[in-house]
Amino acid sequence: MSITTPLASLRAGAPETPAEPETFDTRELQRLDSAHYLHPFTDHAALRARGARVIVRGDGIYLWDSEGRRIIDGMAGLWCVNAGYGRASIADAVHAQLLQLPFYNSFFNTTNVPALRLAALLAELSPGAAFQHVFFTGSGSEANDTVLRMVRRYWQLAGQPQRDILIGRRNGYHGSTVAAASLGGMAGMHAQGGLPIPGIHHIGQPSYAEGGRGMSEAAFGLAAAGWLEDKILELGPERVAAFIGEPVQGAGGVIIPPATYWPEIRRICDKYGVLLVSDEVICGFGRLGRWFGCELMGFQPDLIAFAKGVTSGYVPLGGVLVGARVAQLLAEQGGEFQHGFTYSGHPAACAAALENIRILRAEGLVERVAQETGPWLKACFASLATHPLVGHAETCGLAAALTLVRSKGAGVHDGAPFAPQQAVGMLCRKHMFDNGIIMRAVGERMIVAPPLSITTAQIDEMAERIRACLDLTLDEVTARGWMA
Repeated sequence: MSITTPLASLRAGAPETPAEPETFDTRELQRLDSAHYLHPFTDHAALRARGARVIVRGDGIYLWDSEGRRIIDGMAGLWCVNAGYGRASIADAVHAQLLQLPFYNSFFNTTNVPALRLAALLAELSPGAAFQHVFFTGSGSEANDTVLRMVRRYWQLAGQPQRDILIGRRNGYHGSTVAAASLGGMAGMHAQGGLPIPGIHHIGQPSYAEGGRGMSEAAFGLAAAGWLEDKILELGPERVAAFIGEPVQGAGGVIIPPATYWPEIRRICDKYGVLLVSDEVICGFGRLGRWFGCELMGFQPDLIAFAKGVTSGYVPLGGVLVGARVAQLLAEQGGEFQHGFTYSGHPAACAAALENIRILRAEGLVERVAQETGPWLKACFASLATHPLVGHAETCGLAAALTLVRSKGAGVHDGAPFAPQQAVGMLCRKHMFDNGIIMRAVGERMIVAPPLSITTAQIDEMAERIRACLDLTLDEVTARGWMA
């Protein structure tokens, strides 16, 4: 797999003709955007100065902007377009459902056929078929709001209402609603709006590169899991309701815990009777080469939050898979659960999910990640780790990260980091965007999570562009005198 192609042959500046004849006035679209559209997680003054990138079409792993440039979507939209762009059968399924029953709510003892069929299918796909109940939401943030409500209600019904504390991880991400942002451990989010809300605490993230110096990965995994036990004992086991974490932290920078971490977390939760929540909004539906990330990491949670890949992002949908321990108490003794959403079990969204899952199964995309494309991406990123700007590379399935350093070291802990104010990750991201590849920057970690439909040849193409843009970034930081 060659990843040394010159940038000139890869640059996306030469427009490619879109399939449709529609043309766009980019400047006018940017003017309208600046005048009316408030974007998520955006400095709007900075965006106004440069103008938004206008995406108009997608096919497979590729996007086209309003000026005709083709871009490799290395982030699958926002970790979600697992089946790839341009799946006509998903659009057809949604269209047919909209014509038959575009909407009806799930309140008032009512259901609809796509929702109940999807619930049954998700129960079948769940780890060990151990989750026979599903609560539908419209997003991952709503799913984790539901987790908080459901966990606290469970302990009320169990006769232990004082168990209302949930523990998450620093730098974890569980959404941006008030409850979900509180469960997450993003300092920037907590600084705006007085978060976290009461009853939510955090422990450190299981980053071996960050905290494992002088330890084996296995020993660090056990030590990092031990932080949960320390926090439970600090707060009082009789007060702790649940622990929530992503199998692999996505927005935190593709933080992959050692193999010893999650089984030890499960043991600690069992020891103190604490519920364990696996946030699979990113990891679920094949991202790590299994239907759910907890299967790969070797633990069985009590609740699973999901969204994104369940529909490949074609229509918003999320939910919570509820294990027997919680579901039985809620259903048999809980009376009316005072929680829900207008769009819970939306028939068109559920129709999209049913067709999306059919595609993932029919094309064996989850298995392909485990057996072919995941290992191929790992090999490509191992090659990229030889670049002078890269300290180390990490991959898990089709999620991967490169850590940028000012000088390389002998091991994962030894590279010299750039100063945060230099924002080298953002410099690198700009070179990526300018040259036809979407790669996300989390500090100085450059991450990808492409559609599961990506081929090995397309992984090579993506890696070639990444290397070319690393070269451009190296030239820039060297000229600024930032390299050691």
